[in-house]
Amino acid sequence: MKPPYRPGRSQDPVGPFLHYLMAECGVSPHTLAAYRSDLMRFLGWRRDHAQGPVADLDVATLRGYVDLLVTSGLAPSSVARHLASLSTFFRYLVLEGKLTDNVAKLLTAPAVWDRLPVVLGPAAVDRLLSSPAADTRLGRRDRAALETLYATGCRASEVVGLRPGDLDLEGGLARCIGKGNKERWVPMGSRAREALVTYLRTDRPALTARHPDTATVFVTRAGRPLSRVGLWRIVKQHAAAAGLQGDVSPHTLRHSFATHLLAGGADLRAVQEMLGHASIATTQIYTRVELSRLRQVHARFHPRSAPEAASS
Repeated sequence: MKPPYRPGRSQDPVGPFLHYLMAECGVSPHTLAAYRSDLMRFLGWRRDHAQGPVADLDVATLRGYVDLLVTSGLAPSSVARHLASLSTFFRYLVLEGKLTDNVAKLLTAPAVWDRLPVVLGPAAVDRLLSSPAADTRLGRRDRAALETLYATGCRASEVVGLRPGDLDLEGGLARCIGKGNKERWVPMGSRAREALVTYLRTDRPALTARHPDTATVFVTRAGRPLSRVGLWRIVKQHAAAAGLQGDVSPHTLRHSFATHLLAGGADLRAVQEMLGHASIATTQIYTRVELSRLRQVHARFHPRSAPEAASS
């Protein structure tokens, strides 16, 4: 059986995009393979029909690609999937500052961005954060990284980009650099601060002994900066060790951070600021998650929620 696709940065032009989906969005290897297949088909069409900078592509030109998909005999659902992949890719290019507008969104709306996020319950988060070993250097590093992800709600790229000077451990604050190099300060709780103090004092100096010029907080076994994919693997490893079901990724902890804050009564604008969302509309998806959970609780425990109650 053919092994699931795992992206490499130098393998094709969409490699960084696939790394982003895997490390930050928690997309599975099999889904990544589908994205890669769809986008390589688009790149093949572009090579023959629309060469030049991707920023020059407009809706009229992209309709030629739609025509190709339709006339090739693909089912409507398959055409929709191809266009969703393309729109998601264009949206990523906008987020990275390589495009000013996602013209492909006029062709279809990518479901990957609109679905409700996967959220862990507080007990599941506790099991995940307790998984790393407390008696090894890498275990304490992993614990500090996981605590930081959940305490701040930062993206994987923001966490691996942290430098020691970005942490105010006495005040319990982390300075995060988000999309568009926008800076924000995010509070951290006592457990994250304790894990970071232990790691920074005891373990990071030993790990970086051969590479003292490494600037990031989180480093590899060899003392080099930890990558987004490296952080993704840490989360995956400890999610499996904690017995958590489903596809748990760094972004799962970001989703859980926001949902748990709102469930506890946090103001939506405050959560928006901590997440670094430019629009509150992006943050409002977490109110949908919380409402979904409340509906489930109501359906389970309210005496008149059961179907037989309604018919009696």
